[in-house]
Amino acid sequence: MKLFKQKPLTAYEAIYEAQKIAFAPLIFQAARSLRELGILAELEKAGKAGIHAQPIADQLKLSLYGVETLLESGLSSGIVENGAEEGSYALSKVGHYLLHDKMTRINMDYNHAVCYQGMYYLDEAIRTEKPAGLRVFGEQWETLYQALPHLPEAVQKSWYAFDHFYSDSAYPQALRLIMDREPKPRSLIDIGTNVARFTVMAAGFERELQITLVDLPDQLQNAIANVAAAGFSDRVTPLAIDLLDPANQFPKGIDIYWLSQFLSCFGHKEIVSILARVAQAMAENSRCYILETCWDRQQHEASSYALVNTSLYFTAMASGNSKMYDSRELLACIDEAGLKCIKITDGLGLSHSLFECVPKQSCLVLR
Repeated sequence: MKLFKQKPLTAYEAIYEAQKIAFAPLIFQAARSLRELGILAELEKAGKAGIHAQPIADQLKLSLYGVETLLESGLSSGIVENGAEEGSYALSKVGHYLLHDKMTRINMDYNHAVCYQGMYYLDEAIRTEKPAGLRVFGEQWETLYQALPHLPEAVQKSWYAFDHFYSDSAYPQALRLIMDREPKPRSLIDIGTNVARFTVMAAGFERELQITLVDLPDQLQNAIANVAAAGFSDRVTPLAIDLLDPANQFPKGIDIYWLSQFLSCFGHKEIVSILARVAQAMAENSRCYILETCWDRQQHEASSYALVNTSLYFTAMASGNSKMYDSRELLACIDEAGLKCIKITDGLGLSHSLFECVPKQSCLVLR
């Protein structure tokens, strides 16, 4: 599928589209305020007939000026429609999804709490390949992953809600795929475990599975606590290392090397370094499974749109040199690292693809 096909526009239409982009940051905040202040909910109650601004202002104890200003902005951006009576407003289909669609709510909250202020520094991030926007949360961290356990609660809540919403949709299918092998996997290393969400699921799925958690020391503390709360500490071993240090090696001969929504956190050279160390640690029968959201392998253009623009978060806030990769670049990294991708399974969860890889030296045996 050819993504982002351009529609022919007249000069006036192109100017109008350009104005939408110019005012997009303001429209975003207006849409969020319409939702957060309860205005969209009041419009929904009124139904197709619509409602005037004054009753909304009275009900919500807001100024008429403020309500009218937001409604007019919403009307211009398609969130709100004209109601049946002159001067009244009704909820549009777009407004309905802003109010009720879980994915839209999570994406909006994430962009507001995590990304919005820091995106002011995108130019600097592009020039320096450093997450310049991260300074809005403090100057002491080089990446958001170091900062995450220390960020304000509201920011952490939005970040984890965003991360887990997408991964949780894919984990059950992916888990069945990686465990449905002969001989049955007995060991797994969860590289970049985050809060050990996948590890807890895998430990519950297979009672004899031994798991190693790998992440930064501060981040690993949350993972260890979650594993303990689930009752799996006897089968899970933490390993705190900085994965960007090429001197840090992975345990050898593990059955499954698991990397989920992890490689998008790094630049091309860093991905190759990490995967090369995975390849060196793998045994002949080991498998490396990479679960990622590749924007070029999406069924719907809306998914590709969201993924491509999530890359801007990685640039300005997270690392300065990473992004949501297309599968061609990810496959190139896999090849450069000494691995061979033997299977790709698309359509897991909302937007994920699972790459199954083996060391290149194992390929002759596989044939």
